[in-house]
Amino acid sequence: MSKTGIWIEAMRLRTLPVSVAGVVMGAALAMMCGEFKAVPVTLCLIFAILAQIASNFANEYYDYKAGLDAPGREGPRRGVTEGDISPKAMKTATFITLALACVTGCCIVPQGEWWLYQVGVFIALGALAYSTGPYPLSHHGLGEVAVLLFFGIIPVNLTFYVQTLHWDLTALFASFSVGLMGANVIIVNNYRDCEADRAVGKRTLAVILGRRVLATLYLFNGFIAVALMLPLWMLLPPVSWIVPVLYLVAHTAIWWRMSLLDGHRLNPLLGMTAIAMALYAIGTLITAISII
Repeated sequence: MSKTGIWIEAMRLRTLPVSVAGVVMGAALAMMCGEFKAVPVTLCLIFAILAQIASNFANEYYDYKAGLDAPGREGPRRGVTEGDISPKAMKTATFITLALACVTGCCIVPQGEWWLYQVGVFIALGALAYSTGPYPLSHHGLGEVAVLLFFGIIPVNLTFYVQTLHWDLTALFASFSVGLMGANVIIVNNYRDCEADRAVGKRTLAVILGRRVLATLYLFNGFIAVALMLPLWMLLPPVSWIVPVLYLVAHTAIWWRMSLLDGHRLNPLLGMTAIAMALYAIGTLITAISII
């Protein structure tokens, strides 16, 4: 693999739809209110993607430093652990990417109010707290909660807010919906790595609850996510209901595959879960465009 390919792998492109989905959903809801604004949405999208890449880089670097990764792991290849990327280079890339996210965040603030700076700082710290600090979230069964917050609740509500300058209950429910879908990506990751994580003392939710319970949680998350947005779908034309129906069909099929597979064979399900989530958000956006 080329050097460029190694860095692209480290970005975990297959999971980036997770950060895209929250912004797209916030844009769709603002469009339904007749208040869509392209500039703040674009800035939110760039910020979300950069923040996720920074978090992915940080996760690889700090897990390596903590001795939690081993060469030949079941998951996607980790460049630092395999010796393809130096720890120093990965640490530098983490903070450069995070800095670019912060610069983008500063451009978002004029679209709203000054307190958005504080939210930006909180998100930047969260990108690191997932893997490092005095209480790394992903090491203590809180990875899924972190995704619910940082890839669901925050991006959907803030993307909606910087366009409309007000809060909305529908956006709040939608943010939990997107967050639960995003948490399922981490569930697949932790489900796959359960035994390896247990061996090195990394207490993910899979280690704490067990693989069977985690697989059940994956299934429930998808159905709860759609249920949270049912009041919105019921107000929309019946043809639009194809969006949640198709999501649930895909979600159930992925869960079934998940229950049958293990090890590296679960890797494609990470991308499938993220793509299903993004397509649900895009479908909502298309619905919004069709009714305005």
